Amino acid sequence: MNSPAIRLVLCWHMHQPEYREAGTGRYALPWTYLHAIKDYVDMAAHLEATPGARAVVNFAPVLLEQIKDYADQVAAFLSRGEAVSDPVLALLGAQSPPAGVTERMQLAEACARANRKRLIEPHADYRMLVDMLPWLRQQPDAVAYLADQYFFDLVTWYHLVWLGETVRRKDPRIDSLMKQGRDFTPGQRRLLLEIIAELLGNLIGRYRRLARSGQVELSFTPYAHPIMPLLLDLKSAREAVPEMKLPEASSYPGGDARVRWHVAHGMRVFESHFGLRPAGCWPSEGSVSDATLRLLAQEGVRWAASGEGVLLNSLRTSSVSPPAADRTWLYRPYRYDAESLAVFFRDDALSDSIGFRYADWHGDDAVADFIHQLERIAGQLAGSRRPQDPPPVVSVILDGENAWEYYPNNGFYFLSALYPKLVAHPDIELTTFSDVLDDGPPPSALSRVVAGSWVYGNFETWIGSADKNRGWDMLVDAKIHVDRVLAQGRLTPVEEAAVLDQLAVCEGSDWCWWFGDYNPSSAVSLFERLYRQHLSHLYRLMGETPPAYLAQSVSRGSGEPVAGGVMRTGQKSE
Repeated sequence: MNSPAIRLVLCWHMHQPEYREAGTGRYALPWTYLHAIKDYVDMAAHLEATPGARAVVNFAPVLLEQIKDYADQVAAFLSRGEAVSDPVLALLGAQSPPAGVTERMQLAEACARANRKRLIEPHADYRMLVDMLPWLRQQPDAVAYLADQYFFDLVTWYHLVWLGETVRRKDPRIDSLMKQGRDFTPGQRRLLLEIIAELLGNLIGRYRRLARSGQVELSFTPYAHPIMPLLLDLKSAREAVPEMKLPEASSYPGGDARVRWHVAHGMRVFESHFGLRPAGCWPSEGSVSDATLRLLAQEGVRWAASGEGVLLNSLRTSSVSPPAADRTWLYRPYRYDAESLAVFFRDDALSDSIGFRYADWHGDDAVADFIHQLERIAGQLAGSRRPQDPPPVVSVILDGENAWEYYPNNGFYFLSALYPKLVAHPDIELTTFSDVLDDGPPPSALSRVVAGSWVYGNFETWIGSADKNRGWDMLVDAKIHVDRVLAQGRLTPVEEAAVLDQLAVCEGSDWCWWFGDYNPSSAVSLFERLYRQHLSHLYRLMGETPPAYLAQSVSRGSGEPVAGGVMRTGQKSE
């Protein structure tokens, strides 16, 4: 068998932060289960429909825990009538909407948070309900006069449009509801909840089966999605941006132990869901440093991946001349220093083409362009490749959830064409990171990396501005209190475990991501409030009074929402 001209690894990263309010378990935002019934379901279905396709699918463990929690809650509601702790999902099965004007308006607003072009405009009945909201904002007292059916139809449509396209096409129950369009009965809303229960309850098992069949390699991100290089050394932010303004805190106390906790606990949670230990890791936001890679190797991780900008910065500092113009330097795995860890780096242009550029293209045209770019890479590298050299490895790594909201029909046409065309191509081999390492010669040596992430090869998305640095200073203050309380030995083992779990949530990357004027104020307000709530609960778990500053906003935001998903140049959608 001739070796392929290109080996392609498609790595889809699935991640949502901890949305449960600390202490109550109430979900402040519904994105975990909405992405589960839309994007995670569709991504599995497209792979199942093309048995020859292969991919790497990466899960953040804190996401896995929430998916299971949602599945358990919906099942308990349907079987025993137990309450669902997500107010949006609970409304779908409620006997009546809440009576309060404020709560009614909040739920109505929540049920309109969807892409206008792709999810609202195509459905006349849903569009009519959403178009009533601007007037209601100006006349809030009028909310009290709305019939209950308005809220029930609105929440039903919200869940219908957030279902995966593969579900809508195959399940006649959904087709019937969408054709009816209005006046949904309690029985029909319960039916929709039953469908959601099926999707949530079967989701993890579908990916487990894909992994056992060899189609998918499952990998993980450390438990609560922390920016590990910054926990290990805040000053690492200056490796890529020397003039970076840092927080008042000189370092994050005990960062090495905390990163090891996230890695070890993340592996345990991952294994409890999938029944296997992951070989590889997409570090949160592709964030790496010398200390991070050494730690991952010591913790038994076989491979990690990061962004093209990190590799380019690293090669420029270690090479006499700039990297080759044909980019041979990008399309290979690297062995980090003397460690056993291999590191792959994403092709930014190809990854971002799927994440953002192709959303408005015809699906077949987008797939043709993607394959043409791969063929172009193969052609450029052919002249420098010797017969004994392994095929170049192209790593396409991106968010597997947010981008599809901006495609027609949740990316159905693109993904339905992508996998079969790649499988059929004579010069492209779909593979996984572990298989590349199993089948090829030892990776090229990489003596050091310049600390950074997939976003511009630096950490400016998480640190450096006044708002972001204030977020870090509050976290450092909390960690100092945690260390002091644990040293006193006054907590029981159960209490200590709860403190460390809550600390992990506060160490997640998403909070500081949202701080800053370039982000929309509505999203900033939701996330920064949740961050302060998590920190406040951490103090209460230690038996201490939260600092007064946690009652004050950290960041307000002023930017406009940006079309696209998580894997973009520092911009994010929910």
